[in-house]
Formats: sequence, C-alpha cells, structure tokens
Amino acid sequence: MSASSSELPIIRGDALDFYLAQGYYRMQQDLFTCQFVPFAGRPYTAHWLRLTLARVQWGPEQRRLLRRNARFAATVRPFRPTDEYEELYARYRDAITFDAAPTIDDVLLGGEAHSVFNTYVIELRDNGQLIAAGIFDLGERTLAGILNFYDPTYHKFSLGKYLMLLKMDYGRRLRLDYYYPGYLVHNYPKFDYKLFACVAATEVFDSIRGRWQPFSWEAVDAHSAELFADWLPESLRNIEE
Repeated sequence: MSASSSELPIIRGDALDFYLAQGYYRMQQDLFTCQFVPFAGRPYTAHWLRLTLARVQWGPEQRRLLRRNARFAATVRPFRPTDEYEELYARYRDAITFDAAPTIDDVLLGGEAHSVFNTYVIELRDNGQLIAAGIFDLGERTLAGILNFYDPTYHKFSLGKYLMLLKMDYGRRLRLDYYYPGYLVHNYPKFDYKLFACVAATEVFDSIRGRWQPFSWEAVDAHSAELFADWLPESLRNIEE
C-alpha cells in the first residue's frame, strides 16, 4: 500500500535550520556541504553565506530595483510543479551561458517521487503572463533560496536579483532570522551576485572552525588559503597555483 502525501517523511523546519547553520545546503532531496568546487579542471574554494534579516537595509541600488519592478504582480504560494513553470525554465535555460539541470524536476527531486522539503515559490506576472519564478525552502526560523528563473526577454529588469530581494522581504515579514543564498566561490566572480542585497548583513561560514563571521573579502581570502593548505591533498595543490 502506498503512503499518502501527508504520511511521507519531511525534514522538520528546526532540522533544516540546524543543518543550514552548519554550512549544509539542499541538493535535490539531500543536504550536502562542500569546501571545493571544480571549474575548467581547477579546484576553487566554496564559501557559504547567510544574511541576518533583522540587519538588512536596502541601499539606493536595491530600492531602485524594487521601485522599477513593483508593477509586476508577485504571489507567494506552496510550490507545485506545473507545465507553465517548466516551459518558462526551458526558455531561461536556453538563454543562459552556464550549465543548468535540464528541468525543474531535476533540480528539486532528482528522480525522487516526492519532496521532503517545505518548498514555496514567488511568481512574478506581467499582465497575467508568468515572467519569473523564485523557489525557496522554509525552515522554522530560516529561508533558503534554491532557484530563480525568468523570461529572457525581461533580462534588463534583473529579475534574478529582484526575486532574491523579494524572498528576503518575505522572510522579514515572517520575522525569520536568516536567509541562505548558497555559496560564493573565491576568485570566481560568477557567484558574487549573492552579495547584492546587503553586504553589511551578510555572514560567511568558517568551515574549519565551524562558525559564522561578518563577511569580508579578507576573511574569504584567509579561509581559502587555509583550506588549500590544510584540506586539499598535496597532489592537487599545484593545480590551484
């Protein structure tokens, strides 16, 4: 006999909060962490980020983006897969210049039949047309951004960054503690957009000592050097140089 959806196991909100605070993150239906990521055959160090929502303050650039895109209708709802989402994601994937999973289902489920995460989506619509979607997981005191995708014809509106701001605003309205955007990569600027919202409210995880500290590039530089010295096998160190 198959279990009903209400009987299927789910990761409790406080458990998700705990693992996010230890530098773990969602990949499909698992939680994982890493200290190194490879690009073009070279290892780089990964540095996990979070923002303290009570300390977030929008600057001129963020306020300008919020004003500019306020005409788009935004709706938050529990995530359920639809053809409309998949069609938009396919158009987005065809336009980007980096590798991405073939479908949303591959991103979130990876072949599993159901989700163990409490997942929501922010829809953006322009006169009823879906133009962007931002998927996130809710914990008890945290929100983790998972995936943003948008109609390529709206590229000039910076909808990926806009969705990030909307997710944090939603978390603040729920009086949550932290927003987790994932990691950035030392000396690999493609991930630096995760600092867009508010650097002053951003913390970076020291995976060697197991603690969060205020974000600075100096802290990232030092942590990266320490990871390469202490964690990377001797046979791989020359690749980094």
